[in-house]
Amino acid sequence: MNKRIKNKFNSTFVTCLTVMIAVCFATLGEARPVSYPGGWTVMQKNDKEKSSLHWHYSPTAKYSVGYKGAYWYEKKIQTHSLQLNNLLKRWNQIDSQANFYLKSGVGIAHDTSNELDHTVQPHVYTGLALDWEDRRYFTKYENSYHYFGDFDREFEQSITLGIAPYIGEYGDLHTWLMLKLDHKPDDPDQFRVTPFVRFIKGVSMFEMGISDEGDVLGNVIIRF
Repeated sequence: MNKRIKNKFNSTFVTCLTVMIAVCFATLGEARPVSYPGGWTVMQKNDKEKSSLHWHYSPTAKYSVGYKGAYWYEKKIQTHSLQLNNLLKRWNQIDSQANFYLKSGVGIAHDTSNELDHTVQPHVYTGLALDWEDRRYFTKYENSYHYFGDFDREFEQSITLGIAPYIGEYGDLHTWLMLKLDHKPDDPDQFRVTPFVRFIKGVSMFEMGISDEGDVLGNVIIRF
């Protein structure tokens, strides 16, 4: 394990362990970008590319607004943005549900390496997310385009598949076995595969996995 991966692993592990402890004492859904009316959501995510914190409020069941901050490891860029999530369409069936979201943000990108001529640039992004699930299966497609001013710009997309090994009752701890395929056309290693495990109890969720490149994924979502 090289030094970069080791440092990221140690940092991510400590973060995830701390959050797991917090989750144990919280009300342990789904990774919905829009919550119930009047609900707050905190999302802390870590993967190969970045660590991020997203805190948002849902005035209605149609949209949410909040702060999103992130640190992009290889770019050495820190971003701070106001993010708006819109539920464009929801399909409710007797035993399944599908959702279509638009997620956009605007803010600033700060160069932490001090190697660039301008240390602060605008950060603008937008993307779509479409998911379908029932009590046994889960599928999701998501994309996003980021503009970092003079620093950089990138497009990324992903497909996530999941299956529940058992069907729990309301209030139980629900377990999902997941597989995520990431694609970044401008990256030398365009594709990344990450198997992970998702745990859901109540309205909160925890995910942990490791990619085919040895990078740790750790996500936690708490609603209140």
